[in-house]
Amino acid sequence: MRRMFEDELKDLHVRFSEMGMMVNEAVYKSVKSFINHDKDLARQVIKDDHKINEREMDLENRSFEMVALQQPVTTDLRLIVTVMKASSDLERMGDHAVSIAKSTIRVKGNTRVPAIEKDLGEMAGVVKKMVEESLDAYVKEQADRAVKIADEDHHVNHYSRKIYEQCIKNMQDDPDTVVGSMDYMLVASYLERIGDYVTNICEWVVYLKKGKLVELNSNAKEDNF
Repeated sequence: MRRMFEDELKDLHVRFSEMGMMVNEAVYKSVKSFINHDKDLARQVIKDDHKINEREMDLENRSFEMVALQQPVTTDLRLIVTVMKASSDLERMGDHAVSIAKSTIRVKGNTRVPAIEKDLGEMAGVVKKMVEESLDAYVKEQADRAVKIADEDHHVNHYSRKIYEQCIKNMQDDPDTVVGSMDYMLVASYLERIGDYVTNICEWVVYLKKGKLVELNSNAKEDNF
């Protein structure tokens, strides 16, 4: 029975990691579609979102079954709880990728601003790296690394503020950029939210390894960790 349970835990672990890769790809494709004005790629992101949603539901169901049937304790229970909570965060990240893709489809001949699109691309690169590293930290159960990854969210917030300020200035200087700038600000806000969810995942990595619930990127961080 114990061996069967360990196999189920490993499978849960692998399926969660796969979901993370699916979400990371969705985020990457959604921003790429927006910057390249690629509506076909955007439609692909929207079409594939159901796979992320189905994986999240599958992980939740498997987790509930394992808790109910196996009654795990300590480390095993923490792993199951982490997967349940973190998979929910991943699903929301996928939703924001879909929102970015929908922004791509909505754009119709708006005046584009290459400098802002460059910053959006760089911002997306930071977010993508954070997602990849947070998942790797989860796999390796590296709590200290997770804290450092969460701290990278400050760079994401910096890009968000910079893009917002650029958009406001452009709208004031050139009314033709108003509609496009609104989309830029929306996409930046979606990426910022994805960064916040990466921080949540990092918090669950700390919980998985140390059994403590912490709040990262806040004034309470030093007291909690």
